[in-house]
Amino acid sequence: MKMKSLVAVLLLALGVTACSTVKKVVYRIDVPQGNYLEQDKIDQLQVGMNKEQVQYLLGTPMLRDSFVQNRWDYVFILRKGHEEPVQRTLFVHFDNKGLVSNVQLDQPLPNAEQK
Repeated sequence: MKMKSLVAVLLLALGVTACSTVKKVVYRIDVPQGNYLEQDKIDQLQVGMNKEQVQYLLGTPMLRDSFVQNRWDYVFILRKGHEEPVQRTLFVHFDNKGLVSNVQLDQPLPNAEQK
């Protein structure tokens, strides 16, 4: 009986420790989602540009809030392997004439941090 309980405890211990190491063994690809934001494109944004120029430069925004017509949200999420996902959001604000009045980036871009 002692042998069976010893084997059961060993199998349980191996099972618990195996679960934590298997996660790191399996390969996970890098997954970029949303609007791929590049620092040089953001640097080209200028106050006074119209909506067509912004869309040509950055593409179609991820979010166009139907209640806030004067703001476009460009969201970029990067999941690298087993690391935590990194999210960056670019807010482009327009005035009543449809021209860019303000550009805000919540945090520096991941590719800008590597340089």
